[in-house]
Amino acid sequence: MLRIAVPNKGSLSGPAAEMLHEAGYQQRRESKELRIVDPTNEVEFFYLRPRDIAIYVASGQLDIGLTGRDLLIDSGADAEEILALGFARSTFRYAGKPGTISGLADLAGKTVATSYEGIVAAHLSEHGIDASVVHLDGAVETAIQLGVAQVIADVVETGTSLRNAGLEVVGEPIMQSEAVVIRRTGADGDDPKVQQFLRRLQGVLVARTYVMMDYDCRVEQLEKAVALTPGLESPTVSPLHNEGWVAVRAMVPAKEAQRIMDDLYDIGARAILTTAIHACRL
Repeated sequence: MLRIAVPNKGSLSGPAAEMLHEAGYQQRRESKELRIVDPTNEVEFFYLRPRDIAIYVASGQLDIGLTGRDLLIDSGADAEEILALGFARSTFRYAGKPGTISGLADLAGKTVATSYEGIVAAHLSEHGIDASVVHLDGAVETAIQLGVAQVIADVVETGTSLRNAGLEVVGEPIMQSEAVVIRRTGADGDDPKVQQFLRRLQGVLVARTYVMMDYDCRVEQLEKAVALTPGLESPTVSPLHNEGWVAVRAMVPAKEAQRIMDDLYDIGARAILTTAIHACRL
């Protein structure tokens, strides 16, 4: 069986389980379950602490895992990213008291507090900055106020928490993170079970990104309509009972669907419909 590590809690857990369910895999019914077997799909799921997943995968005991890019890099484990999953996105930034630090070079000689010392130490080393890194679990915003560090490095979303702590963002982002699928570095990339798993997840990603659009249009307007809805390879075009009219079907980006519908209506298309895509293979 394919052995897969899944986050057992935190911001990664719910969306990961939802994506796996959409991909057709059985998921646990209770949060206390640490292992389940999906015999239909020949998969065994292990629910692990998100920070530990990269280490388990790198050991070779598990074939692949779902975790955060930040946790993968921070672990230093011998594992690699093979598919980005598009959820749990976050940005890592440095922050300090206003007016004390203007850029990355000013971190030299300072102490940086963070929950991700592996990421921060590697980033500082990459830019030739000699600074100390201290590990703290949980909220690191108070580290400066209590004199533990002069700078912090943490996930920044809206910046509200930093402003409430009297801090401001410094320099460019350290990294952009999101949920990813990982495997042991150098593992067989052609393993058919792994490839099938990846195809299923890619199908979910596409289904979430696109909608199916159907509409009717006059034959003389078909080329303009097709230019608006080219589909992936090309749209499906079928003749209607009324001469001079055709029915068109194509996948379009969900975010652009309303604009495309407006444009189609303007060139004379009618009966314009969109439907959700629940699964696909490309």
